Amino acid sequence: MILTVGEIVDAVSGDASSVDRSLIVSAYGVDSRAVIPGSLYVAIRGERVDGHDYAVAALAAGAVAILSARPLSDESGRPLPCVVVDDPVLALGRLAAWVRRDKLTCSVVAITGSSGKTSTKDLVAAVLTCVGETVSPAGSFNTEVGLPLTILSADEQTRFLVLEMGMRGEGHISYLVELARPDVGLIVNVGSAHLGMLGTREAIARAKGELVTGLSSEGTAVLNGDDPLVRAMATTTPARVVTFGESASADVRATDIRLDEMARPEFTLTDNRSLEAQSVALQFSGEHYVSNALAAAAVALSLGASLEQVADGLRSAVPLSRWRMEVHVAPAGYTVINDAYNANPESMRAALKTLAAMAAGRRTWAVLGEMRELGDSSVDEHDAIGRLAVRLDISRLLCVGEGTRVMHLGASNEGSWGEESAHVPDVDAAIAHLRAHVRPDDVVLVKASRSVGLERVAEALLADPAPGEGSAA
Repeated sequence: MILTVGEIVDAVSGDASSVDRSLIVSAYGVDSRAVIPGSLYVAIRGERVDGHDYAVAALAAGAVAILSARPLSDESGRPLPCVVVDDPVLALGRLAAWVRRDKLTCSVVAITGSSGKTSTKDLVAAVLTCVGETVSPAGSFNTEVGLPLTILSADEQTRFLVLEMGMRGEGHISYLVELARPDVGLIVNVGSAHLGMLGTREAIARAKGELVTGLSSEGTAVLNGDDPLVRAMATTTPARVVTFGESASADVRATDIRLDEMARPEFTLTDNRSLEAQSVALQFSGEHYVSNALAAAAVALSLGASLEQVADGLRSAVPLSRWRMEVHVAPAGYTVINDAYNANPESMRAALKTLAAMAAGRRTWAVLGEMRELGDSSVDEHDAIGRLAVRLDISRLLCVGEGTRVMHLGASNEGSWGEESAHVPDVDAAIAHLRAHVRPDDVVLVKASRSVGLERVAEALLADPAPGEGSAA
């Protein structure tokens, strides 16, 4: 969104300090290394880094002004052009809310859920792009900083704005809803992520449900009809409700689901309201993507897309966000599934089932790290994942890090033997173990919570042209 500094000052109730109000701002950012000419640089003070310290660098890169918590000057004492506010993060939110209210005419879609919301966001954007100009964030721009920046990347020509909403506790999504004023609110699911923060799934559902309770009576709540906690939100929203799922009662439904040799789903997409149907084949690996695709279809249909447009968009959609079920074949011949962006019990189970479906007689490896933020349920959940790997007949389970010892023990108690399950202390040890034992034609899944850094394992395997073949199975 192109604005003048004066418009920004007025929208955020700030003070213009050594800055010309007539200057034009055409971009917005919080990373001084990524500033482009014409930007408003938002100086945020974090736990480790204070963005105010990089104001001079941002201006040198072409920033027009700094959104700051105080007047700033360079080393020589010369004042820097600033819009001074009480709190740059809150001011960024005020600016985005004003742009949404007074400048944009597009339909706004907001998405949340315990797992799969980023992949679903990408599918929603892919389908809506077939209908009109669509803006959506790259990756997971779903915080009180990322969401306003996404709103500010839209303009008067935008027809659809797709937003992702993360959750850090009760009231957080309500704040994001207040900024975005969505026309459509989609809740993908309610799972175990954030149990450590909120304690129960019911509390997680209430926090996630703030999205649909905050919709207007003219909006649409798109709900997962296969998830009881999400389905129950139909009674809490003033908006019109559209459900998706595999059940016969869902408004948007999938039937005849099957997987190809790469575990990519094919299914019949049906709009139960019009009784129209289309055949869809996805370019994503994992049966769980069917639910994500149905969610995207329900959103697009509620915004006026035809079922044919929806099906075309789903067929052409490709994975965009990194480290989410990325499938690559290494030069040495083995297949690596990099799903290391994040992990919770639900997404871990889905990934393991996908790995088993892709085996086709090949040896499979599950390289798993800790699932964090599970609170008191952590031990039970890690134990269950270890046992599931055995029940799915995964050939090798490699548990990485101290937090996965119980996962390794669970696999052993379920009946794994010898080298079927192993535990290593860290990422480097995991890489060494795999290089010593992985073989051509093996399929290797890599998955853990983001902070574990397990993507290094996938990157190392794909960068090594000749991993050791190890011993026979």
